[in-house]
Amino acid sequence: MISIKNVQKIFPSKQGQLRAVDDVNLEIQEGEIFGVIGYSGAGKSTLIRMLNGLELPTDGTVTIADRVISKIKGAELRKARQEISMIFQHFNLLWSRTVSENIAFPLEIAGIKGPERQKRVSELIKLVGLEGRENAYPSQLSGGQKQRVGIARALANNPKVLLCDEATSALDPQTTDSILELLVDINKRLGLTIVLITHEMHVIRKICHQVAVMESGRVVELGPVLDVFKNPQQPITKRFVQQVTEPEETKETTQHLLELYPHGQVVQLSFIGEATEHPLITNVIRNFDVVVNILQGKISHTQNGSYGTLFIHLDGQASEIQNAIDYIHSQQVGVEVISNG
Repeated sequence: MISIKNVQKIFPSKQGQLRAVDDVNLEIQEGEIFGVIGYSGAGKSTLIRMLNGLELPTDGTVTIADRVISKIKGAELRKARQEISMIFQHFNLLWSRTVSENIAFPLEIAGIKGPERQKRVSELIKLVGLEGRENAYPSQLSGGQKQRVGIARALANNPKVLLCDEATSALDPQTTDSILELLVDINKRLGLTIVLITHEMHVIRKICHQVAVMESGRVVELGPVLDVFKNPQQPITKRFVQQVTEPEETKETTQHLLELYPHGQVVQLSFIGEATEHPLITNVIRNFDVVVNILQGKISHTQNGSYGTLFIHLDGQASEIQNAIDYIHSQQVGVEVISNG
């Protein structure tokens, strides 16, 4: 569906050439929700703008649905853009137009006649849950409602691809979740391919099938979201994963417990899929002569399954602690020793 091959984007600057995107290769399948995550300056915004021709690569090719976006111009590019819509962080609505008129705008540009246009607008208002707000102006809407208008407008011409440029960054957590749920629903109903960029791992975890981690213009890690959660390789990926798998107070709690229990071991357990449902700790207590103190834990749900982390303190004879750890390993649960008493 989307093929990005050997793409580079170089901008001139006073300090010389700035390599914003550096030899990126990605394959995105039809109907997939694909996330690109990175901090500011990673190159993700430049990359997504090359998917609809707002930026042209210095080198390499961008192909969407067998059309080489990086090579076409004029009328052909305008036609291609009707199949590649985009929603933005700050909504980009027309403030002098109502909800219906904002959604109708791309249909007007496409030459869709009045009755057909109004029918399509009504369908989209229902799809994004804005019934009753058709005649409201953007200034009368909440942030979440504005983004729903943006999504409806982006869907007006039945695109094949929806690009999301930090689409939830300006929203509160609860509203963010509602917008993400809407995107998942649209993806399933319409079979729409969605590419989103973000700096929030929560967004990736909640809706994406695949994720690419960008740093300094390069993709440093790539794979199914659950695999990346299970076994992050790069330091930057580990930091992102910790955003949603480790509560902020974990380190403080762990240190406090180590002071209370100077002996034994503190370990981090990692659970994937069905392992998150098994009574592991109960079995450890029943079968081994160890004291188990639960420090902190969390289960995160991804599109491909669940991922959980649990911090525990094991106390007892060293041999018995090791037997317990060996048992945990045998249950397909990851174990990392954080510290030794």
